[in-house]
Amino acid sequence: MNPPANSATPINSQLIDIVGLRTCGIFPAGKEPSIRTLRDWTKLRRIPYHKIGRLVYFDPAEVSTHIRTKLKVPARG
Repeated sequence: MNPPANSATPINSQLIDIVGLRTCGIFPAGKEPSIRTLRDWTKLRRIPYHKIGRLVYFDPAEVSTHIRTKLKVPARG
């Protein structure tokens, strides 16, 4: 059964900003990408994001899954 349309569950409870994404723990300690790199990835649509007005937010679980499945770097050789 579907919950009522006026339920009090927060929709954006998991969304964080770019600084929060960098420090949320989905990247290895000491090897977090810079804010500039994350902005470039967002601009190039390499990581999923949610735009609310002119503000950009990220879902850490969604970004983590996307990075682990889609952003594979081929081995050299």
